[in-house]
Amino acid sequence: MAESVRLIVGLGNPGPEYDATRHNAGVWYIDALARAQGVFLNEDKKYFGLTATFQFDGETVRLLVPNTFMNRSGQATSALANFFKIPPSQMLVAHDELDLPPGVARFKQGGGHGGHNGLRDIIARHGNSRDFHRLRIGIGHPGSADLVTPHVLNKPSRHDRDLIDKAIDEAVRHTPDLLRGELNAAMNGLNGFRA
Repeated sequence: MAESVRLIVGLGNPGPEYDATRHNAGVWYIDALARAQGVFLNEDKKYFGLTATFQFDGETVRLLVPNTFMNRSGQATSALANFFKIPPSQMLVAHDELDLPPGVARFKQGGGHGGHNGLRDIIARHGNSRDFHRLRIGIGHPGSADLVTPHVLNKPSRHDRDLIDKAIDEAVRHTPDLLRGELNAAMNGLNGFRA
C-alpha cells in the first residue's frame, strides 16, 4: 500500500486574468475538492498561497494553491511541506497535462516533469525528489510546440471546459482512495473514465 496523501496542491498562475485558462486546471481541481469537503481557501502568506484543511479518517489533509507564478510553485509547496514535515511521497500535485485530451484525467506516482515548469520547480525544491503523486488533467495538445504557450494561457472552449470539469469531478470522487493510501484503487477508478 502506498503512503496516504496529506498535502494536495493545485498548480496555476495567480490573478483573475489566469483563472479560466487551461494552465489553471490544477486549481480547478482544488476548488472542486474544497467544495466537496465544505471548506474555503484563505490566503496564507507563510506558505505563499491559499490554504485550507479538512479531516479525513482522523488525519488532517491540507490543500494548497500557490499564488506564486507557475515556475515558482515549489516555493509554496516546500514552505508548507517542510513546516508540517510532509514528505514528497505524501503529496499530490494536480496539474494541466498536454498529452491527455480534455475529459481525461489520470493519477500517477513519480515520474519526471515532462517540461511542465510547475513540476520542474517542485522537484528542484524538494531535494530533486520525484516521489510525489500527480493528478494529470487533460487539456489537449495544440499540435505544435510553438503553440503550447498560447494554448495553456488561453481559455478552453465551452465544450472542452465542460469535459475538463467532468474529469475533475471524477478525480474528486476517487481522491478518498488516495487519502487512504490506496493508489491502485484511485488509479483504476479514474483511469477508465472518459467524459
